[in-house]
Amino acid sequence: MMLRNRRRQRQRTRRPLLHMVPNLFTILSLCAGLTGLRYGLDGRYELAVALIVAAAVLDGLDGRAARLLNVQSRLGAELDSLADFFNFGVAPAVLVYFWALQPMRGLGWAVAMLFAVCCALRLARFNTEAEDPHRPRWMQHFFTGVPAPAAAGLALTPMITWFAFGQGWSQSFTLNALTLGAVAVLMVSRVPTFSAKKLRLEPEQIVPALAIAGLVMAFLVTEPWLTLSILALAYLASIPFSVFVAFRMRREEAVAGAVTATAPGTGKSTETPAAGVGPNGGSAKDRIVPFEPRQGRS
Repeated sequence: MMLRNRRRQRQRTRRPLLHMVPNLFTILSLCAGLTGLRYGLDGRYELAVALIVAAAVLDGLDGRAARLLNVQSRLGAELDSLADFFNFGVAPAVLVYFWALQPMRGLGWAVAMLFAVCCALRLARFNTEAEDPHRPRWMQHFFTGVPAPAAAGLALTPMITWFAFGQGWSQSFTLNALTLGAVAVLMVSRVPTFSAKKLRLEPEQIVPALAIAGLVMAFLVTEPWLTLSILALAYLASIPFSVFVAFRMRREEAVAGAVTATAPGTGKSTETPAAGVGPNGGSAKDRIVPFEPRQGRS
């Protein structure tokens, strides 16, 4: 009887192979980042950057797969964070160091380490804050700081523009050091940046959105480095707009919470902060966290 019960329990705990799909995407992403670093150490920088871009695409696919299949797990979250740290923290920093920062040796390596350390801190903060049950509803539309894949793309932007235009100034130590330092600060900052996880399109917007996506893909195939440079600049331009939208949404939610808390019929306000909202209309500790993670999206 005991043996039969054990067999039944094992059958209940078994998972179909389909549940491995998100983790397989994560492992493929890690392999792409590792291989990209190897090609970068060989001086084949274009192939190295292309593999890091592929790692970013796979990093997005594993999250989508986990949500569609409803197979989120703690193992997947930890694996995803470790892969993100290497692919978008270590690999870009090492590539930029050997490409542009190596002449300054110690100083250049310090800048590269700063970028990698800030990426680790950003991912650790993401994993802890994402479990906060009191985050305001408006925060579901934003990341706290620049997410790791976007940060890797911004850090590699001078190298990508060098691929596109071949200008020597793109390889200067000053430009690349300032770029790595600025992006590192953005990663650990409290600046809200847009998250596409809760983006919804109206039915009449689907066809134009597909047309724009097809146009971008066509340019990525024909002029990949120029297109990636433009996308990086467009992302930078969106940050001030995201800050403005986040401030407006936070203020509207704080006002709505105050109105809801007003006692009916007395004319007196019994204002209490909404869940996760601080006494000055901001969030508790001014935390801005992304939408519910599937596997630690950073």
